[in-house]
Amino acid sequence: MTSARRPPLLTDLGAAVLALVLVALAGRLGVWQLDAWQAHRTAEARDLTQLDPVALDDVMGSDDPFPAPDVGRPVEVEGRWLDGGFWVSDRSYDGRDGYWAVNPMQVGDAGILVVRGWASEPDPGLLSVDGSQDVVGWLQPPDGNLAVDDDPTDDVFPEIRVADAVQRVDIDLFSAYVVDQAAAPGLEQAELSALPEPGTFTGVRNLLYAFEWWIFGGFAAFIWWRWRRDATQEPADETPVTADAAPADRAGVDQPVDG
Repeated sequence: MTSARRPPLLTDLGAAVLALVLVALAGRLGVWQLDAWQAHRTAEARDLTQLDPVALDDVMGSDDPFPAPDVGRPVEVEGRWLDGGFWVSDRSYDGRDGYWAVNPMQVGDAGILVVRGWASEPDPGLLSVDGSQDVVGWLQPPDGNLAVDDDPTDDVFPEIRVADAVQRVDIDLFSAYVVDQAAAPGLEQAELSALPEPGTFTGVRNLLYAFEWWIFGGFAAFIWWRWRRDATQEPADETPVTADAAPADRAGVDQPVDG
């Protein structure tokens, strides 16, 4: 009976050490990529509402698209109130449904919409504002749910959309609006409708790299296991059939016996 084969000790230990190093390295690189994925999502979802305010022009220009990483950032706006205020329905405050009072403000050659506060019912008098003012508020992106306005002729809109508001003023509007941190007289503080959230595919490349490294580590472990199984497998015990014995056996079987 043939004994099981075994690789030399140094070869066996070397293969085991190499497999462990590769598995550990792949695991560590996978964790590194996972941490990078989480860091990307955390950075995109950071809460900017408590930062010191900065000038609006330092964040975006009047022709710029909305800067997604700056959702909720406090900004300073200095300008002059314009006609064309309106209400936005279905806005909640302290669990109650109500309306936002929105007025356009001219800043340089363009205008920006300012949410001055919340009210339980639309009151035309609360939209009456004029003169110049400095506003500190949170930067927000326009709504984009495409809600249908049941009565386009009134002063109540279902959403804050620049395309709707620009028809009420004679200048271009920023692709953003500001929620005033100090509610106007007769109004309550409006609650923010948008805070930064990570996108679905934020950092997805790092997440895929993490899985790729872990699969590589698993493959390295499998290769070592397969090599060692084959190296230590007991060979099959087979009796070879010689060429000389085969004709004699056939002769003994096929030839008739004389009586």
